[in-house]
Amino acid sequence: MNFLKVHGLGNDFVLVDAREEKDLPADPEELRRLAVRICHRNFGIGADGLVLIRQAGDAHIYMQVFNSDGSEAEMCGNAIRCAARYMYERGQVQGNSLRIKTLAGIMVPEIITRDGRVAAVRVDMGEPVLERPEIPMLGGPGRAVDDPLQWEGVTFAVTAVSMGNPHCVVFVPDVEKVPLTLWGPGIETHPAFPLRTNVEFVQVLGREEVAMRIWERGAGPTMACGTGACAAAVASVLKGYTGRRVRVKLPAGHLLVEWREDNNRVYMTGPAEFVFKGEYPVSSATPGV
Repeated sequence: MNFLKVHGLGNDFVLVDAREEKDLPADPEELRRLAVRICHRNFGIGADGLVLIRQAGDAHIYMQVFNSDGSEAEMCGNAIRCAARYMYERGQVQGNSLRIKTLAGIMVPEIITRDGRVAAVRVDMGEPVLERPEIPMLGGPGRAVDDPLQWEGVTFAVTAVSMGNPHCVVFVPDVEKVPLTLWGPGIETHPAFPLRTNVEFVQVLGREEVAMRIWERGAGPTMACGTGACAAAVASVLKGYTGRRVRVKLPAGHLLVEWREDNNRVYMTGPAEFVFKGEYPVSSATPGV
């Protein structure tokens, strides 16, 4: 199986064009196991997720994303920028924009070029979902802004947002002091979130900038999360901490998020990088992995 290793600000993926690979398993459970093997950082290629590019009748492609634990994600902001660049550099789109179908709906990335090279990708991420039942989060109708969430004797004030996948945003004084590997999985699997949730710890740096650390549902701590950055920006606006144009600071750089007032849509701009390409034996298996 041919693959391309890609990343968006260190959130890395193994990208496979399933349209060209005949040996990919068709069974969903086999695909999940394959994702776990491929993403393992000791016994596989190593990645936060496996991204498959498939045919789509109502879009340029369908992007299927598996987390490193084998679970399937509705949407991934960093992965979709990489998929968009892949299609653009393969010459499979006309112009600079394309439609990519996901489990969260059709997204519209736009390629930004500078001196003939891809400089960034801007993605129309759609409208944020703020009603609890639609995120989903338990607790009845209405928005979850500063809702108290108790876990292991700690009470968090959480703001819940869906960007096609669920997010729980927690504002903190200093993101570097957050015990990420303790609080992250505790909130991810909290009973208040029936489908589990991504968890963003966010520090406000000013009216136009926040810092974020992420615990991703199904992947654990990652260097970046596109949908998470969007959720963090939306939550910052809801709390009155920032304006609608927010730079989200991550360990490897920034994502620019804009929540438009006119049509309520969220736009995310950031890099998409190719690292290397190679071949992976689909039939390989590592005991216990």
